[in-house]
Amino acid sequence: MTPKLFSELGLSAELLKAIDKLGYEQAAPIQAAAIPVLMTGKDIVGQSMTGSGKTAAFGIPAVEKVDPNLRAVQVLILCPTRELAIQVSEEIHKLAFFKRGINCLPIYGGQSYERQFFGLKQGAQIVIGTPGRVMDHMRRGTLRLETLKMVILDEADVMLNMGFREDIETILKDAPKERQTVFFSATMPKPIRDLIEKYSREPQNVKIEQKAMTVPTVEQVYYEVDRRYKMELLTRLIDLYDMKLGIIFCNTKRMVDDLVEHLEAAGYQADRLHGDMTQAMRDRVMNKFRKSGLEFLVATDVAARGIDVDDVEVVFNYDLPYDPEDYVHRIGRTGRQGKSGKAISLVPFRELFQIRNIERFANVRIQRGKIPTENEVAEARENVFSDKLRALLTSGEFTKQDRLVERLAEEGFSSTDIASALIHLLQAGEATKPAPKTESYERPERDERPAGRFEDRRDRPAQRDDRGGNRGNFRDDRRPPQFEDRREERPRRFEDRPPRPGVKFAPPQKSKIAPWKAAAAPAPQAIVPPAAIQPPVEVKAEPVKTYTDAEILASVKAPEPKPESKLFIKPKPPVADAPKPKASRATPSGQTRLWMSLGEAQGIKPIDVVNAVAGETGLPGKVVGTVDVREKHLFVDVAAEHANGIIAKLNRASIKGHKVKMKVA
Repeated sequence: MTPKLFSELGLSAELLKAIDKLGYEQAAPIQAAAIPVLMTGKDIVGQSMTGSGKTAAFGIPAVEKVDPNLRAVQVLILCPTRELAIQVSEEIHKLAFFKRGINCLPIYGGQSYERQFFGLKQGAQIVIGTPGRVMDHMRRGTLRLETLKMVILDEADVMLNMGFREDIETILKDAPKERQTVFFSATMPKPIRDLIEKYSREPQNVKIEQKAMTVPTVEQVYYEVDRRYKMELLTRLIDLYDMKLGIIFCNTKRMVDDLVEHLEAAGYQADRLHGDMTQAMRDRVMNKFRKSGLEFLVATDVAARGIDVDDVEVVFNYDLPYDPEDYVHRIGRTGRQGKSGKAISLVPFRELFQIRNIERFANVRIQRGKIPTENEVAEARENVFSDKLRALLTSGEFTKQDRLVERLAEEGFSSTDIASALIHLLQAGEATKPAPKTESYERPERDERPAGRFEDRRDRPAQRDDRGGNRGNFRDDRRPPQFEDRREERPRRFEDRPPRPGVKFAPPQKSKIAPWKAAAAPAPQAIVPPAAIQPPVEVKAEPVKTYTDAEILASVKAPEPKPESKLFIKPKPPVADAPKPKASRATPSGQTRLWMSLGEAQGIKPIDVVNAVAGETGLPGKVVGTVDVREKHLFVDVAAEHANGIIAKLNRASIKGHKVKMKVA
């Protein structure tokens, strides 16, 4: 098909101005074929690959056919998901920017009814919504279709797969018969054809013929990997290709949650998107992903349908979809509008037949990839670093350090050794060390772990340390202290002591020395010396002679002190050479206190933190303030304006071979 300019399609000046503002130069094939037919008022069935510009293909005629003077619903666009409804609404709003008096309103579940009531009452001409919420407004009487001119079903095959067929038929029956009906879909199964025959009037088919149903600019590859090692391969591929923005698809919500936890533990910026989340949570995640605040979005098929984010580099099929049609929709999230992209599938041996089914369905060949080795990943990291270094040297935008280099050279260091040492500091030991071995790790199944009554669930993250995680081991520092012998905690009664040979106890009297106040060892109470011992005869009622402290201590040898006894020994004062930092220390103004998952147990020193920040971010060392290293973590004060950048960079780095996890304290 010969490319056409939008100016050749007979559009109004206001719409051409909006199209020019959006940066479109020429119409896509589906747009050039569908827009002229829709402008004539005929029904149409459009079939094209995902990401080919279908939204503008029906959005431009919809805006053109709306009467701004009529404050009533004239165009109804049905979408399968909330995200797709929001995306279409934003696109329509941009197209109608210069057409005064045209209002578009998205209505979907999870949004406030009052806002939708107000928008419908104000007379929105274009309504974009999900079938369920549209039916709800029709039952309430807040959405009336008497003035409807056009009904558009976007992603019709998906809506039928989601069970919206009855709702769609109810809406189409209630709409005026003179309406214009438009079907757009990536695939055209039999249920869609039945719906078209029943509710369309002599529709014209607009189909963009091509060899494959998938986008040709997307490189498709699959890796055969055991199910247990999927996570390790995923992180290895991310590091190998240095990917910064991607979507990872899973089949279940539980797998989405588990995978996000693994990625966060490995230092990647990831978040989830599935049906159990509220609409407010989903909106926050999507806004963050659109602004590149996330590296990877882990989602299910239904939740991710309609995601339209520019510059998505890669789509991972962590789980292969059950339906080959879903594969077409998944990989359509990348390679949009002619841009290049990559689609990677992780396939266990038992699921290889699904790859063959997808190839037959989409008429495409999916290449088999070779699992990269640790050395290849390390080499790829070195290449990325060398490219950055080469670009900096070429540009010359760096401060000369001739004086420092000459000083080191005078001390006997060669120029190559100086450069190697500087590169080592910049990389913080990450690029020069091979990736940690992960093949030997086997994650136990959930039913293999005994579910004891007093099982400590906090021990579980420690199992991930072998897989690149950096959540500390809680087994040692969370367990309550155990006493070797709790009987030592109980004071011994005086009567329990065995009598010494040749020693007779005097009747109970007040002692001049309190045994628990003795400095070195417990002193015996009023004890008669051996010389005063008499045979067992009748004793006259005479007062018992007592002895002074000095006489008692001179006549009786004091027992050896018992260091393990806690009754007669005062608690030891804290060690003076290891004072704990004051908890009340305030962070200086203009700085932010950050928490890092590494500490003394990993051999981390303050200079290591300063070198890591400078090496990963390129910032001067003066942005780092006080570094407070604890046993298994540390706190560091950094300049407030660079805090977010430092967190993002160091969460992808390693210090002394240990993965870093950092956040605001």
